[in-house]
Amino acid sequence: MEVLLISIFVLGYLAITLEHTLKIDKLIPALAMMALLWAIVSLAHLPVFEVDTALKQLVPSHIEEILLHHLGKTAEIIIFLLGAMTIVEIIDYFNGFATIKSFIKTKSKKSLLWIFAALAFILSAIIDNLTATIVLITILQKVIGDRDVRIWFAGLIIVAANAGGAWSPIGDVTTTMLWIGNKVTTGKLIAYLLIPSIVCVIVPVFIASLLPAFQGNIPALENKEEEEPTHPKGAAMLYLGLSAIVFVPIFKTVTHLPPYVGMMFSLAVVATFAEIFSATKINITSIDDDHDEASHHSPVHKSLSKIELPSILFFLGILLAVAALESLGMLFQFAEGLNTAIPNTDIVIMLLGIGSAIIDNVPLVAASMGMFSQVTDDPLWHFIAFSAGTGGSMLIIGSAAGVVAMGMEKIDFFWYLKKISWLAFLGFFAGSITFMLLRGYIA
Repeated sequence: MEVLLISIFVLGYLAITLEHTLKIDKLIPALAMMALLWAIVSLAHLPVFEVDTALKQLVPSHIEEILLHHLGKTAEIIIFLLGAMTIVEIIDYFNGFATIKSFIKTKSKKSLLWIFAALAFILSAIIDNLTATIVLITILQKVIGDRDVRIWFAGLIIVAANAGGAWSPIGDVTTTMLWIGNKVTTGKLIAYLLIPSIVCVIVPVFIASLLPAFQGNIPALENKEEEEPTHPKGAAMLYLGLSAIVFVPIFKTVTHLPPYVGMMFSLAVVATFAEIFSATKINITSIDDDHDEASHHSPVHKSLSKIELPSILFFLGILLAVAALESLGMLFQFAEGLNTAIPNTDIVIMLLGIGSAIIDNVPLVAASMGMFSQVTDDPLWHFIAFSAGTGGSMLIIGSAAGVVAMGMEKIDFFWYLKKISWLAFLGFFAGSITFMLLRGYIA
């Protein structure tokens, strides 16, 4: 039965990678794979488990409970994502990103690459790598009209955003897991990972800047969007929207509630000001006929209609599909077997980072939290945070930032594999070596 389940996962994964060849949207194999895996688990009455990190063992559970548990965890991410994407779309509705765009005066591709990489690295640590990717690709679309040029920048934004998210407790979901699980503290996380993360960005960006794709100047935009006047409330909405996103970790720290609760509150505040600024009724949920005209002009309605729902559904399918394998204990057993076969934990963790490009890094980190029993702030936990956070850059579907960029720019899986993956690997390897060299000097 295990062979059948793994075969379904591999075939589903293969269908996702061959999306453009098969001419089917990647959400279809992701959702089908998820449904088939859980259906087999249910029909075959296979035992399901939860990972007990304290006892470092699998604890039997019931399928309804474990499925609800994974659905809840997945829903937290999806709702957070929906809130962030809606805020970004509201900012864009008011042409708020023109404020940042106005600071970008250079037309040099090489200079733009370094600017966007730096912005991705810094923003991802503040507003998480996923949201930073959404924001920067939105700005990128305003600056570069040629998609063939733009996807090169998008690929490096993914690498920089994932590296920037690794050294911040709110920068990446796996780092947040380790932070909430009392495996790392904020101060030590920054001390251990800031320099390796910087190296992880500088190496691929420097090499990329020497490639033909980043030589010369960007072509001028041929559409009329540049000629449109800036919205008078654009700058205000930009600062309000970004401040609302930055407020989310503060809300979580104060209330100890999951991040999506704070994101929904931030969305409510931003939506309120958006309705006021656009001089329409505050009518976010009403579907009455009397309000159709107001709804048609509502910035919130327009922003929600622009959300990339196929990417959301793909995210749902792939996370719950991996959750099925995790619930059967396969990932936990694989991680334990790997740890036994390879006594060197550094190699194991680097393999975990490479594996996070193929399999979602959330269950891999969850399994690793059950595998090891080191104390808080042991270098091992920080290396796991780095590997899981940056390793996903090696494949475009290896991180949430990559998945969103793939949806926003329709980036082909194999194009990314050929053009960006080797750069991401070099950054990951250089950052890992830097971490190993520096960890002995950090008390």
